[in-house]
Parts: sequence; C-alpha cells; structure tokens
Amino acid sequence: MSYDTPRIAKVHRKTGETDVTVALNLDGTGKGNINTGIPFLDHMLHQICSHGLIDLDIQATGDLHIDDHHTNEDVGIVLGQALGQALGDRKGINRFGHFVAPLDEALVQVALDFSGRPYLVYGLVIPNQRVGTYDTELVKEFFQAVVNHAQMTLHIRLLESGNSHHIIEAGFKAFARAIKMAIEVDPRRASVIPSSKGVL
Repeated sequence: MSYDTPRIAKVHRKTGETDVTVALNLDGTGKGNINTGIPFLDHMLHQICSHGLIDLDIQATGDLHIDDHHTNEDVGIVLGQALGQALGDRKGINRFGHFVAPLDEALVQVALDFSGRPYLVYGLVIPNQRVGTYDTELVKEFFQAVVNHAQMTLHIRLLESGNSHHIIEAGFKAFARAIKMAIEVDPRRASVIPSSKGVL
C-alpha cells in the first residue's frame, strides 16, 4: 500500500448468530454511525472514532434475546478484520502506539504493536459485573477479538481503579489514542515495512 492510497475498508460477516458490517476510514475526522443493539458498546465505539480520528460505520444485528456475547465478540472480529485490511502491508506506519488516559479517578495505560502477531495482555479489574445492561466480562472478549483479527499485540493495564464505567471508557480512549499514534505514517519510511526483518 502506497503512502497516498486511501486507508479504507469494508467488511461484512454473517453467521447464524449475527450479521455485522464495518466500514472504516483510518484517515477520517472521527465520524461515527454505530448501531450494534448494545448501547454501552456503541458508546465505547464512539470513543474510538472521536479519539482515534477514525471514521466508523458499524451496523450489527444479533441474537440479543440470548445475551450480548455473540454480537459483542463479532463486532470485535469484524472491526479487527477491517483494521487489518485498511492497513494493508503496513508500510510506513509507526507500528507502535501507547497512551495513558485518565477519566476522573480511573487511569488506564495501553501499549500496542501492529506486529502481525496477535497477543493480548488484559489487566482491567472492573469492580461491577454490569454497567447498565452491559456485562463487563465482555470488554475482554471484545479486545481479544480485535487483537486476533487485526494481528496486533495489545497490553491494557489498570493504573488507578474506581468507577466501572470510568475504567472501561478510559481503556477505550487510551486504545483509540494508541491506535492513532501507531497508524500514523512517517514520510521518511513511507515505502518501508516497519520491521528490521523487513516483514510483519
């Protein structure tokens, strides 16, 4: 992928449990049109738009009459696939990103690497089982799905605890800012794979 190639992607995935479409533009302005049927997840995905300056259109339907698990995970899968597709061969990108985000009393650190090697280290300890109707166990499932399908390494650490909503939102904000840093193109190596091995 050249320096001037638009970094956009659209991925559709349909199973017996969900129907998910994600369209994104990595070089957007933070526009979001997100409807997953899970209000809290929609709110968190809007953080990725706003703080990552990624335009996202996510439309999902799923078996929410059972629970939110399948839809939550499958949105993560398709978002990860779209990220990977939009990045292409990853030439020129910084590759690494990190950010520490506070939200009042909560503080979360994210470090990530578009390494081609999926790995998640998840350190969020969330006090409450639910935020509204959202099962907070699903936060890890979402990030695991994104990691696996974007082929990235992701570390999320809780530095200061507090309100469950604040912890999760700080995590998504830090994730978005770290992505923004990692996907920025360095014009000095716009045609170079960001690895001493020459391949990711």
